[in-house]
Amino acid sequence: MPRAPSAGEDRLLEMRIVADTNTVLSGVLWQGPPRQIVDAARAGTITLHTSLFLLAEFAEVIGRGKFARRIQRAELSAAALVADYRRLANLVEPAPLPASVSRDSDDDHVLACALAAQARLIVSGDHDLLVLKEFDGIPIVKPTEALQRIASGGS
Repeated sequence: MPRAPSAGEDRLLEMRIVADTNTVLSGVLWQGPPRQIVDAARAGTITLHTSLFLLAEFAEVIGRGKFARRIQRAELSAAALVADYRRLANLVEPAPLPASVSRDSDDDHVLACALAAQARLIVSGDHDLLVLKEFDGIPIVKPTEALQRIASGGS
């Protein structure tokens, strides 16, 4: 019979995060807080969640010419980075929001994904999301604050 998770394990299982596309892009291409969030997901400390829309947006953005040199220097490809992120993040199927919430309608997809994932945090550097501060009780924070919350067990 499977055992129930301890309080500490339960907190880790609940640390569900949705990262916006720019955070994911920064996390796979550069060092710093966004990379530490991706690394936390690789280590199993948190779970990242995404949607087909957000994956397609990530594929479009990372495929832009301005990132080609950096990706090539790492001896990777944009397609490989997208596939790696797809394996890392849990895919959810969000329902559309009943009304637009963010000033940028693409950001509504991040919010809808967070609802579908039952996320504890939305991580973003995008002012249009950060200005909201929270959505349906889900805090919207910068990567540095997300790392602080992860380190403190989500509180």
